[in-house]
Amino acid sequence: MQSALSECVSRTVRRYLADIGDTDCAEGLHALVIREVEGPLLREVLAFHDGNQSRAAAALGINRATLRKKLAAHGIS
Repeated sequence: MQSALSECVSRTVRRYLADIGDTDCAEGLHALVIREVEGPLLREVLAFHDGNQSRAAAALGINRATLRKKLAAHGIS
């Protein structure tokens, strides 16, 4: 049985693929999904932890330096 998050991703990817049909995704579907999902994930986890980057990084399973790098890459302060 899929988790609610997994089901949401499956539905969204299925809908995206139906929308684009046979058109190739120039950057690759994996890169596109990661780029689109990572920013909101970082924002939500950081907000959940009241902006505490150390706690957010721990929740994400990454170190704080990696979190800061990802936040900068996504333009999140």
